[in-house]
Amino acid sequence: MTENYGIALLYATVSVVLLAVLLQLARLLRPKEMRPETDQGRQIKYKTYECGIEIEGDSWIQFNIRFYVVALIFIIFDVEALLLFPWAVVFTDIGMIAFVEMLIFLGILALGLAYAWRKGDLAWVKQSAKNAGGRYHNAETERVL
Repeated sequence: MTENYGIALLYATVSVVLLAVLLQLARLLRPKEMRPETDQGRQIKYKTYECGIEIEGDSWIQFNIRFYVVALIFIIFDVEALLLFPWAVVFTDIGMIAFVEMLIFLGILALGLAYAWRKGDLAWVKQSAKNAGGRYHNAETERVL
């Protein structure tokens, strides 16, 4: 029993020593010439780094929120697939209760997808106020929503 603790203690000790050695090595090898108080140092410090390639344009561009919504929906259904594959492998062993649970899980995801679709979050080009069926039709909503 004490051998198990000995192995864990050895692992923790080696991890801490390796961490300390790597931090000290990085401290010794880092460049020391940059001085942020000079104009050149300030320019270098606040410059965007893109894998060694000179940047083009400003790094503070605004992305459309639709990219994030589509990415979030993709991640949700990707995780669903990850949960579905192991479940399908052991389906015959786990019985009918697990089948019902998976149907409930898939139903909740289907409701979420239907809600996002109905809300218009999956439409890449939003409808204008004139084409929205008159729901939001007034002088301020003439522009594209």
